Amino acid sequence: MDELLKKRLEELEAIRARVIMGGGTERIERQHAMGKLSARERLDILLDQGSLMEMNMLAGQALGLPGDAVVCGSGTIDGRTVFVYSQDPTVRGGSIGLEHGIKMYRTVEKALELKVPFIGLHDSPGARLPNERELEILGMGKRSYFSSLSAKHGGSIFYPNTIASGTIPQISAIMGTCGGISVYSPALTDFIYMIDKNSQMFITGPDVVKMVTGEEISKDDLGGARVHAEKTGTCDFLHAQEEACLLDIRRLLGFLPPNCDTPPPVYQPGDDPQRTCSELNDIVPSSPNKPYDMHKVILTILDNNDFLEVKKDFAKEVIVGFGRLDGKTVGIVANQPAVMAGAMTTDSSDKQARFIRFCDCYGIPLILLVDTPAYMPGSHQEHSGIIRHGAKVLYALCEATVPRISLVLRKAYGGGNLGMGVLPGLGNDMVLYWPIMETGILGAEQSVMLLYGRKPDATPEYIAEKLAEYRETYANPMYDISSNMNVQDVIAPVETRSYLIRALTIMADKRRQRHGKRHGNIPL
Repeated sequence: MDELLKKRLEELEAIRARVIMGGGTERIERQHAMGKLSARERLDILLDQGSLMEMNMLAGQALGLPGDAVVCGSGTIDGRTVFVYSQDPTVRGGSIGLEHGIKMYRTVEKALELKVPFIGLHDSPGARLPNERELEILGMGKRSYFSSLSAKHGGSIFYPNTIASGTIPQISAIMGTCGGISVYSPALTDFIYMIDKNSQMFITGPDVVKMVTGEEISKDDLGGARVHAEKTGTCDFLHAQEEACLLDIRRLLGFLPPNCDTPPPVYQPGDDPQRTCSELNDIVPSSPNKPYDMHKVILTILDNNDFLEVKKDFAKEVIVGFGRLDGKTVGIVANQPAVMAGAMTTDSSDKQARFIRFCDCYGIPLILLVDTPAYMPGSHQEHSGIIRHGAKVLYALCEATVPRISLVLRKAYGGGNLGMGVLPGLGNDMVLYWPIMETGILGAEQSVMLLYGRKPDATPEYIAEKLAEYRETYANPMYDISSNMNVQDVIAPVETRSYLIRALTIMADKRRQRHGKRHGNIPL
């Protein structure tokens, strides 16, 4: 072997070994002591074994910055290609320097070019502040800090994130304390994962908050995982440990297509498409005022009782998430009568509208399970902008072109008929009723009291008689369907699963042309 080649190979081997260790054994052990994995350990769990093809592995190594604090490249998850980066907090705290930012940008760019999903594992305080030596060099050359930036850098990653939106699925996981750039980019992606007690997201940290406002607050109270899962709705999936988080990302991708032009993967369900659901007869009480858990309905209908809920800790009055019917992915939107009687709110409107739009981007059919008394009344909701937020749901429903079925289980009053797509003219493909449902401007009891309750001779017996009469006519789906041609059918609860599977099979090749325009202006 040539001596120079031998020397260079030995040098390459030594450099690669140093890069693989990131900031070194001591710093990796510090990560472990905090209950955190290293950047490469995270990729080992996320990706199929041995599938990582790393890009720009040696960037920054000559300056003592292995990989410039980020590992990026392509790999596979269940044999399907993805592009991914994993920030390394053992190198300069995971801060985003010049090469680091370019690597991030290129990862999203490559995913978009190849039309495959992108995953970002974030553990960074944001943009890297220059140290004393770097400031001296800049000063000697009379150059600004931004003079060396190309068009593709950490601060412009929002551009490929935005261009990729609706073309490829984008997933972010917040693995540590993230600020600035490291939270705005995830906020532009489709789904955000967080780790309880180890993940924080904020624009400015507690020290800056105290300096500017005088408020003293911990990192967790300011922007911890539970804050974003329960209060802001920024977090879509909350996990206690990193390994569970990374495995759940793999699970999520199993429901999603690689891009907007390809259907989601189809699996052999091992669950009879003709299976009856006799449990549904007992889960949902016929009285519209009795609560029950809608999760039980969803799990009974879907293949193998398998449901991946999105934003389950936020705006619990509505449930959204992914499941399968006969092996094919569907998106579920359902009112939750066990929380606020299933009333619709400002927060649930945002949650519902965003999920509907995601499903529409990627050709995922929508099943809406309806049991709602309509939008929550009161000054708090009105002053929180229920008109504007509720309009987002209407916009998302009317804009959606994927197959869409609304099934009214028990009640749909007032604006609930709008927000859940029950009324005609909103683009729904099919509206179905269960035999116990009632619909109208108001519920049966409210309608009867409004019509007859003010009469001087309105005895309890008289009201009870009128209520029974009302329920047998105006609130009876058999009466309604006779003249309401918007309703496809009244179905028995036990046949719900098989009916939905047959209906979606018929709609499999549905195509609807969008109006020729740049885009609409959703009420944000």
